[in-house]
Amino acid sequence: MTKIAILGANGRLGRVVAKAFIDAGYDVRAITRSGKIPAELTGATAVAGDGLDREALIRATEGADIIFNGLNPIYTDWGKCLPMAENVMAACRANDALHLAPGNVYNYGSPMPAVITEDTPFLPTTEKGRIRVAMEDLFRREAEAGRVRIILLRAGDFFGGSGTGSWFDLVVAAKMDKGVYTAPGPVNLVHEWAYLPDLAKAFVGLTQNLDKLGAYEALNFPGHAVTDLEIKAAAEKALGRTLKLTSMPWWVLRAGSPFVAMWRELVSMSYLRFEPHQLASARLEGIIGTIPHTPLDEAVADALADIGIATVGAPDSRMAA
Repeated sequence: MTKIAILGANGRLGRVVAKAFIDAGYDVRAITRSGKIPAELTGATAVAGDGLDREALIRATEGADIIFNGLNPIYTDWGKCLPMAENVMAACRANDALHLAPGNVYNYGSPMPAVITEDTPFLPTTEKGRIRVAMEDLFRREAEAGRVRIILLRAGDFFGGSGTGSWFDLVVAAKMDKGVYTAPGPVNLVHEWAYLPDLAKAFVGLTQNLDKLGAYEALNFPGHAVTDLEIKAAAEKALGRTLKLTSMPWWVLRAGSPFVAMWRELVSMSYLRFEPHQLASARLEGIIGTIPHTPLDEAVADALADIGIATVGAPDSRMAA
């Protein structure tokens, strides 16, 4: 049985990916700093390991065929990203393990390309974008030197799955229990979102088609390229009521950014909310077959239920639709 170690298994992405690999019949090792994992990961082996402790990480991943890199420091602490990436590369080398990782769209900078393909050049204009490019440069060097095989799957903003910490739960749905939809940017602007259960299935599909992949692969995951008006309509359908539309108060964050570190980091990346963009792939479908894609209405309804917002209709009714 193929063994996969999930780094960051307590995180929003890590736990959804871990569940997808459990369901697919893999031997899953869920690695967290505490060694404790969510109850939903029944069937996984819990192991303690810190992404900033290289030797501990190597021990925690011993014997793994695949290492999924779900490590992601908090937004104000991205100085840890590159050291963590270097430690993950060391763990992959020590175990001769495939490195499976998510990518994002920070690499492209502002102005954003309206359509991002696998050939779109990186032009980072922020510190976070430069960090992401440095990480991917590290991965490519390891692959080109024949030390680590790399598969990176680039996606948009996350929604769906348990846990918190995404734009969807922290902003868009934050006031839905009070009947309010909060738009982070212009309501008719196309923005790339990734429904995590779909993204996790795509990761599984890649590991099942390694014969079609090279030593270094950076692929795009076309998720839901939609506007806030479309998400709002899906949310209203799920909730069975009309939502009042309001906008995120960016002026407050800009005014307070010199004094609040998190606000400063959010403002530095605010262009993502004001420039339309979507991901396209010329290769992913040819590798894994049909790209997992839950219809928007169903994905939004399930994402709201995942964060504890009551929706109308039983899950069975959505499954039968």
